[in-house]
Amino acid sequence: MLILEAPDAQGILLFGSGAGGDPRRYGTVLHSLPVIGFTVLAPTNERFDPRTVTTEQLLDRVHGMASALSKYARTDLPVVAAGHSVGGWAALCLAGAHPWDRDGQPIPVHAEERVTRLVLLAPTVGWFQAPGALAEVTAPTDVFVGAKDSITPASTLEILRSAPARVNIHTEENAGHFDFMTDLPPGMTPTSGLDHVTFLHKLASQIAVAIQQ
Repeated sequence: MLILEAPDAQGILLFGSGAGGDPRRYGTVLHSLPVIGFTVLAPTNERFDPRTVTTEQLLDRVHGMASALSKYARTDLPVVAAGHSVGGWAALCLAGAHPWDRDGQPIPVHAEERVTRLVLLAPTVGWFQAPGALAEVTAPTDVFVGAKDSITPASTLEILRSAPARVNIHTEENAGHFDFMTDLPPGMTPTSGLDHVTFLHKLASQIAVAIQQ
């Protein structure tokens, strides 16, 4: 697990990685958070193929984040649940969302009462299409998505507005799905037309504003 301690912490940011499972690939965003008073807890998970992912593998992401939080000594701090792609899915589950699997069956997850805010980076939300799946998500939510994302298109995120929470969706015109990572998957390059470094620093600043409100 990646732990980045804030010297005088005012909160915890609990982060779930995408399918690759390695939080170290999100260095620009995660390393910016202790500076503003948020300790980062980011479990490492096994890599999986999103096309063949099992319910057990999905649940491992939720359980890994919940376990990381339960083992951390500071129980007095508010918690921001955050994540990229399927890590965003897991963050939503911890905030009270109820996912359904590809066979139309509910996936049993337990919410974490300490979650007070959500920050979602290109989250996968197809599991929350059942009526009432987002009815218990009340934490203020900021969602960041790329207009050039073909994996979790910006249009799919409108489903999040069915939650009673305040939902702000921020769209970056030149970003794709993987550009939220500092270290992209092997063989990949930033989306054409995107200044990747500038985008990540802007993203870190936007997240800082969101979680300090």
